[in-house]
Amino acid sequence: MHVAALAAKFKLGNTPCALMSPSLIVIDDMPQLGTILNEDEVMLKTIIVTTVGALCVASTVHASSNSAWNALFAKANGTCIGQSRMVSPEATAPVLFDDATGKLAILLREKNAKTRKMVNLICLYDKKSGKASIAEYEWLGQ
Repeated sequence: MHVAALAAKFKLGNTPCALMSPSLIVIDDMPQLGTILNEDEVMLKTIIVTTVGALCVASTVHASSNSAWNALFAKANGTCIGQSRMVSPEATAPVLFDDATGKLAILLREKNAKTRKMVNLICLYDKKSGKASIAEYEWLGQ
């Protein structure tokens, strides 16, 4: 419901109601408010104010853009491959962990030129510091 329609519905007119923004009504005359609004109208107004407040807060939350994610993935891949000392490894897409961890993982593999054996590495990349930790792993049963 539009602010002007709310003011008309609650019979607030111009004197007890000061419009601060399209979504906010400030009531100057509280005793008059108690005589104008019944319980249902108070509940409706509470719901409207709560909803508008939630929308204002929700509009300030921004998700990372695709280009920001791609830049992070490229930096992580470059760091992990550089520290692995592999010539041309295969790499997985980054495995993302929750924000509390602050890390992502990339699995790398390459066939060793001398031993002809497959070498598997896991790279744990810290998103804040930009540092990587690398360890070799083997599959069970192989």
